[in-house]
Amino acid sequence: MNTIIYCRVSTTKQTQESSLARQEEELIQAAKTWNLKVANIIHDQASGYELDRPGVLEMLDIIKTDQIDSLIVQDETRLGRGNAKIALLHCLRKENVKVFSLDHNGELELSESDSMVLNIVSMVEEYQRKLHNLKIKRGMRRAVAKGFHPEKNLHGNGNLLGRERKEVPIEEIVRLRKNGLTFAEIAATMRGFGYDVSKATVHRRFQDYIQTH
Repeated sequence: MNTIIYCRVSTTKQTQESSLARQEEELIQAAKTWNLKVANIIHDQASGYELDRPGVLEMLDIIKTDQIDSLIVQDETRLGRGNAKIALLHCLRKENVKVFSLDHNGELELSESDSMVLNIVSMVEEYQRKLHNLKIKRGMRRAVAKGFHPEKNLHGNGNLLGRERKEVPIEEIVRLRKNGLTFAEIAATMRGFGYDVSKATVHRRFQDYIQTH
C-alpha cells in the first residue's frame, strides 16, 4: 500500500523545524510497522485552519496522478482543524485514500460528529451531481430536438475537427467492476496498463455498456 507522510507545524519559525523532523522520523517508523510503502514525504508550515497550504495542494495533486492508497499523520489536527479538516477528509474519502494516525495507532477513527458531517457533505454533493447531470441531459435533449448530432463531435465520424474517442478495453472495465472495484480504482488500473483515462471516462463507458447490453 503506497502512502504519503504528511507533517505540519503551525508557524514558519525556525524553532518548529525540530518538530517537523520529529514528526517525519516517527511517521517513517510507523509506516514500517504498518507495512506501508512511503511514496512521498510532505512538510507544511501553516495554520491548520487554512486550506491554501503548499503541502496540502501538492498532496492532492500527487493523489490525483499517482496510485496513493493512504496518508499518515501524527494526529488528525496535523491534517487540519475545523472546516479545513472536514474538507480534506472529504477529498481523501472521495479518492479512497485511508488516513492513518499515530494518535490512533492505526487507521484514523473519526468522531461521531465528524462522521455525521462528512456523510451530510457526501449526500449534498451527490444530489448536486445528479442535478447537474439532469440539467445536461435536458439541454442535450433540447439540442437534439433542434437538429444537433452529438455523434459528429467525435473525430472519425465525419468531423475532422472533433476530438478522438479514447480507446479502452471495455470488457476489462466490466470485469473489474463486477469484481467490486470502484471506478477510481479501475481508472488507476487502466492507467497502469498505459490507458490514459479518468474515473469519469471509465464510469461513462461502463454506463454505455450497461445500456446497450
